[in-house]
Amino acid sequence: MSGRIRGVTLRTFLGTAALSLTVLAGCGDFDPRSEGALETYTADEIFERGEYELERGQADNAAFYFGEIERLYPYAQITQRALIMQAYAYHRDKDYEASRAAAQRYLDFYPRTEDAAYAQYLLALSFYDQIDEIGRDQGLTFQALQALRTVIEQYPDSEYASSAMLKFDLAFDHLAAKEMEIGRYYLKRGHYMAAVNRFRVVVESFQTTTHTPEALHRLVESYLALGLNDEARTAGAILGHNYQATAWYQDSYDLLSGQGLEPSLVGDSWLAAIYRQMIRGEWL
Repeated sequence: MSGRIRGVTLRTFLGTAALSLTVLAGCGDFDPRSEGALETYTADEIFERGEYELERGQADNAAFYFGEIERLYPYAQITQRALIMQAYAYHRDKDYEASRAAAQRYLDFYPRTEDAAYAQYLLALSFYDQIDEIGRDQGLTFQALQALRTVIEQYPDSEYASSAMLKFDLAFDHLAAKEMEIGRYYLKRGHYMAAVNRFRVVVESFQTTTHTPEALHRLVESYLALGLNDEARTAGAILGHNYQATAWYQDSYDLLSGQGLEPSLVGDSWLAAIYRQMIRGEWL
């Protein structure tokens, strides 16, 4: 868990969990999930048990206890804190859907509290932490980007804003990587126009990512294969101007020079518009 809950670090209030060892724990036959089992305990006692379950790595049990506070004591002062802890516990248990639901409920009930920023951050993480493979459905990536943007725009002064910005950039890069993966697939199989369409998306929509130099080089490759030399030369010119020190530019230069061509702005293709924007600063 990153940051603080109501100005108290997780380590600090988990340090109090030892107090809960005498609460709800001594009866071997005690089943906290049975009907009415927790109704004789106070909200604070149930909360301490939730902390204890977190400390011993039982996040699913912790989420249960924190949720019971909301059910049994909806108007108690500690209920607000229990809800954000439930969202965190679900996230630790990798139950992202439940974590997202709890975080959203917190935002619905307590939109202007100190922990609202953390609730929104947890909501974003419930999408972001599932982005682990380029080949997966990119819908999660788009949802992560939207939720991270909300953290950045609505809570710019929070301690989560900088982390959200970093993750936003990584998720954005992830989308570009997906386009590159598909583009390379088409290129290897000789489907050059299909490949061009994918690399174009990277150059036009993901210029700030790490994939742009390769995308420009792959455009040089694809256009040369199609016999569209003007477009290939223009892609090479953009690559040379912005990424001349990269191996991608050297590869493109070798390809062009091997056909008696040199990188240069030629014609009036979509790449020419990119060239004018990126190099000449002509945006209109």
